[in-house]
Amino acid sequence: MEFSSVNGIKRPVRLSEATRRFACESLGHKYGLMTKETMSVSLDEIEGFESFTPIQKYDAAIMKIASEAPVRICDGELISGAATLGTAISHQIPATYNGKPVFMSLSHLTADFETVVFKGVGYIRANAEAAYEKYKGTGKEEFAKSCLVCLDAFDIWHKRYLEALKDKGCTDNYNNLCNVPYKPAASFYEAVQSIWFVFAFLRLCGNWPGIGRIDKFLAPFYKADIEKGILTEKRAREILAHFFIKGCEWICGGNYGSGDAQHYQNLVISGVDEDGVDITNPVTYLILDIIEELGISDFPTTVRLNKNSSDRLLYRVAEVMRLGGGVLAVYDEDNVIKAMTEYGYDICEARRFANDGCWEVQVPGKTNFCYIPTDFLQILQKNTLKNYDKSVLFDGFDALYNAYLADVKAFCEGLLSSVLQNNMLKCEDGIWVWRKNIPCTVISLFEQDCVGRGLSYLEGGAVYNVISPHVGGLADTVNSLYAIKKLVFDDKKIGFADLMRVLSENWENCEALRQYALNKYEYYGNDNDEADEICRRFLSDFADICDSLNGRSGYIFPGGVSTFGRQLEWSPQRLACASGRKRGEILAANASPTPGTDRQGATAIIRSYCKNELHKLPVGAALDIRLLPSCTKGDEGLEALVSLLRGFVNLGGFFMQPDVADAEILKAAQDKPEDYQNLSVRVSGWNARFVTLNKEWQDMVIQQNECGCGY
Repeated sequence: MEFSSVNGIKRPVRLSEATRRFACESLGHKYGLMTKETMSVSLDEIEGFESFTPIQKYDAAIMKIASEAPVRICDGELISGAATLGTAISHQIPATYNGKPVFMSLSHLTADFETVVFKGVGYIRANAEAAYEKYKGTGKEEFAKSCLVCLDAFDIWHKRYLEALKDKGCTDNYNNLCNVPYKPAASFYEAVQSIWFVFAFLRLCGNWPGIGRIDKFLAPFYKADIEKGILTEKRAREILAHFFIKGCEWICGGNYGSGDAQHYQNLVISGVDEDGVDITNPVTYLILDIIEELGISDFPTTVRLNKNSSDRLLYRVAEVMRLGGGVLAVYDEDNVIKAMTEYGYDICEARRFANDGCWEVQVPGKTNFCYIPTDFLQILQKNTLKNYDKSVLFDGFDALYNAYLADVKAFCEGLLSSVLQNNMLKCEDGIWVWRKNIPCTVISLFEQDCVGRGLSYLEGGAVYNVISPHVGGLADTVNSLYAIKKLVFDDKKIGFADLMRVLSENWENCEALRQYALNKYEYYGNDNDEADEICRRFLSDFADICDSLNGRSGYIFPGGVSTFGRQLEWSPQRLACASGRKRGEILAANASPTPGTDRQGATAIIRSYCKNELHKLPVGAALDIRLLPSCTKGDEGLEALVSLLRGFVNLGGFFMQPDVADAEILKAAQDKPEDYQNLSVRVSGWNARFVTLNKEWQDMVIQQNECGCGY
């Protein structure tokens, strides 16, 4: 097999030279910079616009976008459609009035691509027409009418592409786009085109949707076409590769703070179907081939593993994973499905799970999802310990813990109350109804059952409405509690009041004690039962608090664990920690150990993480694992990585984001970014090209990788 080198990494070559050239153009910023040539459409010339209702303004914007957005057909592309307005890259609907965007757009959802592929947009239109007739003359008429207006806009955009393809003589692309996405796909080629075209339209309108279980959607078409002899594996790989390449159309280069590749267009592959039957299929492996060869990081892909996952799948995942870039993550789907069913989801719905375009679990195409991450370390430091006030005193660890838990409960209750006040109205008869929110009809068309209910995605239309409070600073909180327990109550190295004074003074003149706290104890992430028990106990109690608030006013209220890089913005507000950390340090990410405390390797980290009752957190808890390239090399390295994946599943994990990265290469990329334009790293729930992170983010990623784990 032929090989090429990407960022110094040897990768196999399976795709044609033309496809590889197309990938280089897209990864090299060509189409992203082209997108920025037209940032938005203007609504200034629409007569009477200021007097329109919000939904009328929205409809006018979508119609203008569909009618005027540049149509882009790339040379040699196999699938058509492009999100060609630059403001969409900034998470806004790319339409302005008096120079300002009219509405924000939506993300953290996975659209209903399954209906698109197997029933077609025509099916959605028929439902919208029936809903309009049903709701005519009621308060729901305006939304029902908006659904038809936005479908008309979609028609216009589709026709513009057909005309452009015909004019350019792109016969294959034209023929492939004629029937889809209006009709059900009739072939593998049509199915890929159908998914992409709807996805591109959602993005064109500013939204950032996840895609979900693409190998499940495409498998029956691949099988049928192969059996008919109208498709080969090579041709299927080429078509699917163009899907990945088109997904890079927003790459623009430059500095983006937290990176340029976080548009939540995640894929989920493998796992079981609604009947519990494994769906791993040739398309699953084609996707892994493409990721391996092109190194495209713009579609973070999560593999659903279970205790029965085949050796072939595990070894193939490990082979791709050890190339680095953090493109692949894994779910332990056994535990995810258990978590969802115990929380009340039907078993068939639970087995359908994908994510919100990042990693938080949801039922795809049916879920209005919002997560609210909070620094729980600050709740401990500033609420329970009152900024280390001298008046604070606890006579034992349980008293401290219970006081902290009471503060956490008060926070969660306040959070839910705030959400209800912002999103819902309570009528006199005690029935809760949804407040008017920003229009979002385009998304609502592709989320069940907004059309049927006559309600938008943000106003109660989705089947499931989820608000998820997330614990940030988990390891830092646990380590602080554990250090207080050991220093004050167990080892009696210092009195409680004196420790509060020391912490309020940022460990000033107490370096010996600080070093003792830093180095004497084995904190969360080292398979230390005593420290890990505090984590297990806290997450279990937190989950119970969330469960006690679940179901109020139509909201599902599951807890989760994440930071998504917010440890950077939280660090200036954090006080010194009893675990020996000084004020303002950048600490733990997601459900991972605090940097520098994980001394026993990756296996110990996973063991600590899996001791938690993760099935009580149906949204999930993300574990980041940093692996040294030297530990994954050769046959032994591959076996070790496979064992790590097996251990994660066998121990009852939930979601793990491994990344193989060399801190020295990252430092070289800092010095000469022009030589590492497509070097990808896993940041949190997304991937980013390292050189598009600002220096603060780059330094954090380097620090995390310098603390990377061996086996």
